[in-house]
Amino acid sequence: MLNERIRELLIDQARTGRPITYKELASRLGLVPPQTIHRVTQALETLMAEDVAAARPLLATLCVSRSNTNMPARGFFALAETLGVFSGDPDGPQARAFYDQELQRVLTFYGRSGASAGGGADDG
Repeated sequence: MLNERIRELLIDQARTGRPITYKELASRLGLVPPQTIHRVTQALETLMAEDVAAARPLLATLCVSRSNTNMPARGFFALAETLGVFSGDPDGPQARAFYDQELQRVLTFYGRSGASAGGGADDG
């Protein structure tokens, strides 16, 4: 399933310590047009809901837009607000602060804990 493949790829990406673009993620998944980015963003939205429900950092934070100063697209912030984990202007300083904080949480959780696609070290 696409969601599981994206989760696994993003966990591996977290271990590199750097984000990945939507286009690069679609390419690594072997997706071909049409609607490759749309399929990626739909899967990322599902991952965000799963991560919030499981009290995990948002893996989708790792997927960034080259045209948005290397931050996730506006839809990321809109959904984060809907999910109750972000409040503010998606184009404002609150978005940058939220992104920076969430990116650190992801890198710490997945980069150091050795978490797997099935869950993290905190899963009891």
